[in-house]
Amino acid sequence: MKTVARLAASIGFALLLGSVLTIRVSAQGPSANVTVFARDLNNPRGLKFGPDGNLYVAEGGKGGSASTLGICEQVPDVGPYTGGFTARISKIDAEGNRTTVADNLPSSQTNAASGSLVSGVADVAFIGNTLYALTAGAGCSHGLVHTTNAILRVAADGTWTMVADLSAFQKAHPVAHPNPGDFEPDGTWYSMVAVRGKLYAVEPNHGELDVISTNGEIHRVADISATQGHIVPTAVAYHGNFFVGNLHTFPIQEGSSKILKITPSGQVKTVVTGVTTVLGVAFDHEGYMYILENTTGNLFPTPFTGKVLRVTEDGLEEIATGLFLPTAMTFGPDGILYVSNVGFGPPPVGLGQIVKVTVPPVSPHEGHDSEKSAPDSDE
Repeated sequence: MKTVARLAASIGFALLLGSVLTIRVSAQGPSANVTVFARDLNNPRGLKFGPDGNLYVAEGGKGGSASTLGICEQVPDVGPYTGGFTARISKIDAEGNRTTVADNLPSSQTNAASGSLVSGVADVAFIGNTLYALTAGAGCSHGLVHTTNAILRVAADGTWTMVADLSAFQKAHPVAHPNPGDFEPDGTWYSMVAVRGKLYAVEPNHGELDVISTNGEIHRVADISATQGHIVPTAVAYHGNFFVGNLHTFPIQEGSSKILKITPSGQVKTVVTGVTTVLGVAFDHEGYMYILENTTGNLFPTPFTGKVLRVTEDGLEEIATGLFLPTAMTFGPDGILYVSNVGFGPPPVGLGQIVKVTVPPVSPHEGHDSEKSAPDSDE
């Protein structure tokens, strides 16, 4: 079975292992409750609203041509990577206008045979008024010598400093069950949340959830590979516990993905099953869980087949359909769901979007599933 340990840019969308990535296009467009909010993004990934009310978006960038072939270890199946400093973080105002917050950040891409798929800035988060970024496209294994995947602290003027060296941590602390053919020494980090003054990040290729303090200390919360194997965990949300969704391997098996509940002490339990290619998890103000599916009904990534689902006592409810290779989502203060759309796939440069999903109210007969979405915690 072909595996994927990265994901379009946090991702490197570790795909098709050695075969050309074919992206099929469905004739069906998005559902009526989906509207375009912002355009002109390059491989948009994780996104969060800042304390100033603006939306901050991590972008994978455009990759590059720099190579470390013959200098350091390469990734077996989708390498050698090439890279450049083309990733950035953008700010989107209330009218959907984009400005650059920080740029010239590491960006890398897989080999042409596996789709030249891009990784760069994977996600962003705020602690107080301070912006932090999670990178996934750096490291010698990604074609960029003298770089490292990291947590970055971003100043108001766009300059940044490294808080924690994630590449070094992974090299010093291997997981129980890495995937040899897909193994990336520097990792391909994907999703990050801020909880009580600390950052929690998920890495898909190795399969782990880690906590990072603002002074640079890193500790593993859970080795997901130890209990789940190589399932490619991607998205994380916090709701009393951590809820982590997984992409799984390729070819896509419909319904093979799931949501894991991970307690702050590292206990892992499956709480939602029957979902597909999960790249986003979020909770609304009432505590309902929402799940972002990148592709449904196809063996490989397919535009206009992405969906947003809501978890209720009655099961999984479709909230939005017809999304174009979506990669992340977050709720805004207005109660609207904001989704990174056209998040990867050639040619991605300048085609990325943020779309708004108007969420319908929960039907009176529906309710919470206490097992799936309650904010219970062992803290």
